[in-house]
Amino acid sequence: MGIMTDLAEHRGTTVTPEAIEFIRGLHGSAFDSGSSPKHAVEIIEQQLADADHVSRRSSVRGGTLGDALLERQLAAVEHPVALPAAPPLRMPKVLVVDDRPDSLLAMTAVLETLDQEFVTVSSGRDALKALLHHDDFAVITMDVQMPEMDGYETAAHIQRRPRNRDVPIIFLTAMGVDPEHTARGYAAGAVDYISKPFDPWALRAKVAVFTEIHLERRIGPSE
Repeated sequence: MGIMTDLAEHRGTTVTPEAIEFIRGLHGSAFDSGSSPKHAVEIIEQQLADADHVSRRSSVRGGTLGDALLERQLAAVEHPVALPAAPPLRMPKVLVVDDRPDSLLAMTAVLETLDQEFVTVSSGRDALKALLHHDDFAVITMDVQMPEMDGYETAAHIQRRPRNRDVPIIFLTAMGVDPEHTARGYAAGAVDYISKPFDPWALRAKVAVFTEIHLERRIGPSE
């Protein structure tokens, strides 16, 4: 509408309803011909900008919006510009560590609606191996009570690795949440400490938040 108003003032004529409806039709056709709504918007904006530039320089008199605008809009509809599609966003992984198979099954069932890949392991040593062989983890959920290497010791090893030290760890434990255990968990590098049985909605929300933070860091600040 701003372009049409400028052109009308430049040519000393009034924008007619017929001209407005004609441009609306072109706008709809551009959306239909584009590979996506975003691409169609980019096409229509560029064509309108080009037409405005040409029409301001043109001395041709004619329709309300000028031949330059109409010709460029028709060209956009008949021969849409192929814009490169954005690559699909790859979701980061979640590492689930628990020595009980039933707990691993319950954890993946709770988190599977997040549409992420889950790497499940049953010991602290396997967790360290998984972090060596996989990358792009958004968060780790880890049981505290495990044989050989418990959650605190596993977290301490993870924190000593520059490659993994920034991956947030959520501890889950059946020992209860008391100041001594929570203090030890946070000292080991945990970002949260949840008591079993846990609220599945709360756990899913926490994992989703850390996933979002991970994606923002991966993409970087917007321009």
